[in-house]
Amino acid sequence: MAWDTARTRQLLLDAAVEEFAEHGPQGARVDRVAAKAGVNKERIYQYFGNKDQLFGAVLTQELERLAAAVPLDAAQAADLGQYAGRVFDYHGSHPHLVRLLHWEGLHAGDAEVPAEAARTAHYAGKVAALAAAQEEGTLTGALPPADLVYAVIALAGWWFSTPQLARMIRAGAPDDSPAARREALVRLVRALVA
Repeated sequence: MAWDTARTRQLLLDAAVEEFAEHGPQGARVDRVAAKAGVNKERIYQYFGNKDQLFGAVLTQELERLAAAVPLDAAQAADLGQYAGRVFDYHGSHPHLVRLLHWEGLHAGDAEVPAEAARTAHYAGKVAALAAAQEEGTLTGALPPADLVYAVIALAGWWFSTPQLARMIRAGAPDDSPAARREALVRLVRALVA
């Protein structure tokens, strides 16, 4: 029977998502990743190189999944609030991504991160989509498009980064359900670009 390299690689990535989200790059253990995947840990080194490279592969995969699930073009940028709501929905269904990004920031600081050039190019596409919407007049030109992209990403993800702050700050809100938080985000982003 032939060895299914792609399947084995994916099993390792899927197991590593949970391990890195829970423990970060420093606390994660390749032994646990391999055991959860049901694969010999030597395959991790064969396919990914080392633990840091595995973390980079995990984060790249998860960011690609987000990009595929929640695309942004000039037409979608016309209702940036709704785009923010879709990003919020994605994070609600995939809470590990925000944790992975925070671990990356804590681990790497200002140093270059895995796939930085490709990720930068991806974000440049989002900035270009907002710039195009601004040129078409469907989105306000009052704020630089790069600042808007960053603000939307930060606002949509922060609910999941610090849920305790949302709970404390919104303690008097009549409804603090995820749906109410999503609606608050959509209103906030729409007001930001009004």
